[in-house]
Amino acid sequence: MAKVLYLFRAPKRRAAMEELPTARVIENAGFEGCAHARPGGKRQVLLVDIETLRALQLAPGIIRENITTEGFEVNELAIGEGLEVGEVELEVSSVCAPGELMEHNPGGIDGGTDGTAGDDVPGVARRSGGAG
Repeated sequence: MAKVLYLFRAPKRRAAMEELPTARVIENAGFEGCAHARPGGKRQVLLVDIETLRALQLAPGIIRENITTEGFEVNELAIGEGLEVGEVELEVSSVCAPGELMEHNPGGIDGGTDGTAGDDVPGVARRSGGAG
């Protein structure tokens, strides 16, 4: 069964990601309080699955994703496809290689595995089994 393991936001650009138990989502912008939340922006919410992170030996949050899932094949989502995360509906708007997301990460990674960015509607995203 698919679940959300982690929710993150960047309190300011290039700052370490901050783990959240819940996140308020602002329509057509992203996570409230996230430096990457921009109305109409290309990257509003970034999803990656833990299986991809493990395969690349990366810790959750290191590629600056907002949502880390488990048991859900993020790489198989198609552009335009919709999904629900907690009370939030997301629509896949683009697929991006992790290298694009890690240009400022000193460790860096090679491409070959994708993350997925989505447009959103307002609501609350919750970690599976988390309070909120």
